[in-house]
Amino acid sequence: MDMKKLMKQMQQAQSAAAKIQENLAAQSVEGSASGLVTVTMNGHGKVTALKIKPEAVDPDDVEALEDLILVAVQDASAQADALQQDATRGLGIPGF
Repeated sequence: MDMKKLMKQMQQAQSAAAKIQENLAAQSVEGSASGLVTVTMNGHGKVTALKIKPEAVDPDDVEALEDLILVAVQDASAQADALQQDATRGLGIPGF
C-alpha cells in the first residue's frame, strides 16, 4: 500500500474523529427519575446540570433521593452512550 495514501487516510480519520468529538461535546441529553430529578449530560457523558424538585427532598428519606439521582444519572448516561454510538457508526475503526 502506498504510504502517502495511508497517511492521508489516517489524517482524514483523525479529522473525522475530532469533528465527532466536537459535535458530541455540543450535544446534550437529559435523564429523569419520576420527573423529580433531572440530570443533563453532554455527548461525552459529562454531567452539566442537576435539577431536584423540592418535593423530592424528604429529610426522613434521604435514600429515596439518592435512588432518584442514581436513576436519572443512569438514564442520561445511557442516552449519551447512544449518541456516541450513533456518531461513530460506520467509521470502521475498532473501538469506535
